[in-house]
Amino acid sequence: MPLWSSPSSSAWQEGPTIAEKIRIQKLLSAAGVASRRGVEQLVLEGRITVNGKPVSEIPCFVDADADRICVDGRRVRTRDERRKVYFLLNKPRGVVCTQSDPQGRPKAVDLVPPVGRRVYCVGRLDVASSGLILLTNDGELTQYLTHPRHGVAKTYEVQVDGRLTGEQIARLKRGVYLDGRRLAPAAIKVLRKAPERSLLEITLTEGRNREIRRILARLGHKVRRLKRTAIGPVRQRGLKPGSFRELTARELTQLRRCGAAPHTSKQQPRQGKRRKAGQ
Repeated sequence: MPLWSSPSSSAWQEGPTIAEKIRIQKLLSAAGVASRRGVEQLVLEGRITVNGKPVSEIPCFVDADADRICVDGRRVRTRDERRKVYFLLNKPRGVVCTQSDPQGRPKAVDLVPPVGRRVYCVGRLDVASSGLILLTNDGELTQYLTHPRHGVAKTYEVQVDGRLTGEQIARLKRGVYLDGRRLAPAAIKVLRKAPERSLLEITLTEGRNREIRRILARLGHKVRRLKRTAIGPVRQRGLKPGSFRELTARELTQLRRCGAAPHTSKQQPRQGKRRKAGQ
């Protein structure tokens, strides 16, 4: 009996009712297979099966807990959709932190493994920057980590042209004005200095668009390289560019407690081992 039969047919007499099932477009979109329109195209191309039978027409309603759904013969994991995942990625330069890119550049979300649910970047690192970025499907934690009022610190290693003066360093520590608003004070440490280039460690508690590049340009120093080395208490720990690992339960607990107004969700991730991107 086709899956798109009316609710009065025998196909709906066993298991969940149609009200308890979900449209296949919504389910596969949430699982990160494709957009809803993309799923419709996959149906038209005959590339989706449910319990071994091809789906050739929509609407199609499925049971996420019981039905076996395959795309191009590969099982789509739809159970436990609500389990939260937390990846720490060392983003290389040239990789974007958006869900899609019209220019076809590599995306951070493509460097972590498919987990049957859509993950997204927590905040942004611009395409010319590298370093640590979190990817998760936990919307509450994302909001907590990115909202300025929580004051979650992010630390960067920044190479700039020239040598900063004592007065310029003092201005950064007091808070520089940008777009008519005074930024929160920055913690700054000079790691290496020379007449031509200096290496700085800068810690911010708010993350406005290209903030470090813009404030240093205002002080007359062009940023040559920018790498994020820590998000709150979470650090690189030898993670190579392009590699990722799952957060440990301890790191997640520390993240939720590191801001001015701690996040108190009790959900914990599984302990993760370091993996190479693409594995």
